[in-house]
Amino acid sequence: MTGLTPAGASVVVTGAGSGIGAALARALSAAGAHVTVNDLDAAAAAAVADEIGGLAHPADVADLEQVRGLVDAARARFGPVDLFCANAGVAVGGSIGIPAADWDLAWRVNVLQHVHAAEVLLPGWLERGAGRLLTTVSAAGILTMLGSAPYSVTKHAALAYSEWLRATYAHRGIVVQSLCPQGVRTPLFESTGDLGETVLGATALSADEVAQVVLAALGTDRFLILPHPEVADFAVRRATDPDRWLAGMNRLQQSMEQADVL
Repeated sequence: MTGLTPAGASVVVTGAGSGIGAALARALSAAGAHVTVNDLDAAAAAAVADEIGGLAHPADVADLEQVRGLVDAARARFGPVDLFCANAGVAVGGSIGIPAADWDLAWRVNVLQHVHAAEVLLPGWLERGAGRLLTTVSAAGILTMLGSAPYSVTKHAALAYSEWLRATYAHRGIVVQSLCPQGVRTPLFESTGDLGETVLGATALSADEVAQVVLAALGTDRFLILPHPEVADFAVRRATDPDRWLAGMNRLQQSMEQADVL
């Protein structure tokens, strides 16, 4: 494993009609990659693809057969997929009394998207002895996100699956990397309203800033991509003294309840 050179690579980016996905599509294209732009919003996907000279392919990545169709379309236009950026995500909030349909949506998009991508891509990648999967997880998958049980739980599951893939297939040429930013000013972030702004607003980055961090990280094979480096320190505190860390998180919960942002 020696890093990916984007020039000439066939790349798929899901959720690329806006936010981090669109920024990744632009950055990778500028670096010479051939990019297939996926989004559930066909018009948004087409707009980004037209801008960068890529291929637009709208599809629901929560559906296995639609992921298969996405990969087939990318392969037909640009050749075998070298990098699949599983970036699409949904921010489902709430603590208790969350409708089962909301939990199901978070599970299918935030977790099964990665499972489907692996199922479709791994056979070919294992035969070639090379392939790279980038999962957009969020720092919530390492730590937690107060006020959003489905988001936190499914992002933890997404990171766990990414770790499993990396541990299982690294020796066979499969590189799995997980992007775990804190706040990023995207439509998804804005949808969290006062909660997201209170917890993450002070250090929020732009999507373009995150894309540049990813582009640099693709030249390496390190597993965690942390646009906010402090997340690594938080993770160490969480692992070495979970009781103290949880007590601190609970204090933050109380302060947000008092400020009426939860």
